[in-house]
Amino acid sequence: MVCTPDAARTPLWRQLQVVARLVHGVRQGRSLSQQIEGVDPALRPGVQALSFSALRWLGWAEAVRRELTRRPPPPLADALLCGSLALAQPGSGARYEPFTLVNQTVEAAKRDRQMRAQAGLLNACLRRFLREHEALTHAALADPVARWNHPAWWIERLQRDHPAHWQAILSAAQHAPPLDLRVNTRRTRVADYLALLARGGIEADALGGQAIRLRQPRPVRDIPGFVDGLASVQSAAAQRAAPLLLADLPDSAPRILDACAAPGGKTAHLLECRPQAAVTALEIDPARAVRIGESLARLGLRADVRVADAAAVDTWWRGERYDAILLDAPCSASGIVSRHPDVRWLRRESDIAQLAAQQDRLLAALWPLLKPGGRLLYCTCSVFAEEGRERIQSFLAHNSTAAWMPSPGHLLPVLSAAQAPLDDNGCRDDGFYYALLHKGPA
Repeated sequence: MVCTPDAARTPLWRQLQVVARLVHGVRQGRSLSQQIEGVDPALRPGVQALSFSALRWLGWAEAVRRELTRRPPPPLADALLCGSLALAQPGSGARYEPFTLVNQTVEAAKRDRQMRAQAGLLNACLRRFLREHEALTHAALADPVARWNHPAWWIERLQRDHPAHWQAILSAAQHAPPLDLRVNTRRTRVADYLALLARGGIEADALGGQAIRLRQPRPVRDIPGFVDGLASVQSAAAQRAAPLLLADLPDSAPRILDACAAPGGKTAHLLECRPQAAVTALEIDPARAVRIGESLARLGLRADVRVADAAAVDTWWRGERYDAILLDAPCSASGIVSRHPDVRWLRRESDIAQLAAQQDRLLAALWPLLKPGGRLLYCTCSVFAEEGRERIQSFLAHNSTAAWMPSPGHLLPVLSAAQAPLDDNGCRDDGFYYALLHKGPA
């Protein structure tokens, strides 16, 4: 976990108070990212790092808390207790001495009027944990949710979808992700940008194509050339989209549709690869559509950004047909839970069928907009088969003009080649699904 100077000056008890409210909010169904936007900027970096760690180990922490007390404290105090237990887990990376964490947790409760009455209970539970942590941990790990820190339905689905790799997928979700950048090769070369980073004391490695990986993550504001548009933050797995869609596309100035385009990373990558392309970018959320424009402006790129539901074609389509369509469909985000650890606790099993229906709706609506001879790239940041290969198999069964082109399929978020085959860049830290479809004559 990286501590900023502001975070280091903030007492730990104060950060733990905020973490408790964020964990409580996630339990109530609120997105962690949206909650963090409302946190005092001086507290935000440290609190975000602590919250991520707490949510990665929340299943384990809740099981230990059940061993410590049959009756949980009120919700906010329980969020503080479970969050602190999670941070005491050796794998959390929180790097606080156990006694310091206990003392600061009790201080956090004492200084909060909503939790003050529970300070004694929290103190007793945490000090018992220090005395009996091995036995308590052993008892808690009998629960698969505690062992894998994902809901039971999620674990069972992965066991069914990826019987050879489900443990590796769950293990990878417990590790903080790397920071990958996409070099804007319209403005600089990868080698030159790596040299620029090196002059700033930042070590990084080329991954292939435009992708590089920082050896130590750092705030975007501290990355040389970012403000000037020399690079963008985008995972190596997500950077596969634009080259896959554009490979061997004969037209040097194709008409491209990027459906569901926010926050604009793939839109920008398409334009970096084909500067003459006419790109239409759709986004249903007006605020997120603004982010697309901001991303493009920083990079010196332009696209036709429209606020619209991509599946409601009659509300936005102007009769043009496209040479290529990128459908980065809304999904469970089950492949990027290392980056968004709240997702595992926010999702419900019933969400997957609803999302699959939305994915089917988008495929059916957009396919007629593609020119014969064109291609559509379907992708999701999901590892669930129902949002990946099952959607494409169903689509092909009902569309005689569609042909499945060579595609990566499911990229699994594993940690090493011993766990699953790695991709062309020798790394696979996010879970994605990619299927490229070619449109033949009617």
